[in-house]
Amino acid sequence: MPLVLATQAPGEPEIFASVQGEGPSAGMPCTFLRLSRCNLACVWCDTAYTWHFAGDERPHRDGVEFDRKANQLTLDEAEIAARIAALGQKRLVITGGEPLLQAPALARLLELLPDVTVEIETNGTTKANPPLDIRIDQFNVSPKLAHSGNPADLALIPERLDAYATDPRAWFKFVIAAPADLDEVLALRDRYRFKRDHVFLMPEGTDSATLREREQWLAPLCVEHGFRMSDRLHIHLFGDTRGT
Repeated sequence: MPLVLATQAPGEPEIFASVQGEGPSAGMPCTFLRLSRCNLACVWCDTAYTWHFAGDERPHRDGVEFDRKANQLTLDEAEIAARIAALGQKRLVITGGEPLLQAPALARLLELLPDVTVEIETNGTTKANPPLDIRIDQFNVSPKLAHSGNPADLALIPERLDAYATDPRAWFKFVIAAPADLDEVLALRDRYRFKRDHVFLMPEGTDSATLREREQWLAPLCVEHGFRMSDRLHIHLFGDTRGT
């Protein structure tokens, strides 16, 4: 089955070159491939056009429903690989949505891109099948806290978090909207024994002013607890826009 991609504009897949905006690879040049569909529904999701289609009753704070036909595009692996190769980058970030929902097709795609370093952005609720897993260099795992609006039994699956916690390729990125959110992060760190220097705290926000305000109180919390802080460089550079 071909891959289902998000779109930058109707009929145009969201495949683009930029710099990574978040996490351990922030600032590195790369190609982004954004896939459609997600098994979770974060109320503050900044890519709701990948899942919040007309008829989807899961809540989102913007209340916007997207037309599926205009925001989804199906392409075969060979065409996607050609578009990625044409951008000339050595690093590929696969994001979504939840990209691991399409693991078999992703494995076939990456067979066509053997010399590319691959990052997967995932919510940590599912896993790569073996043919895909052997081609992944870095997992950017973003477990969803209570303020995301997702029930814990859907968002925080012990079996999956145990597996990522013991995988040296996995980094953890927690979206923080208020200082109290840190209590959940600390509890998860203690339960799953995440490597401290593999944990990032990142402010929730889709504009520079909000990010800067929250970083003022987030930075001291990182210092206090030994976590790393992630900015969102793409927001400062390009705003909350697709294809950036």
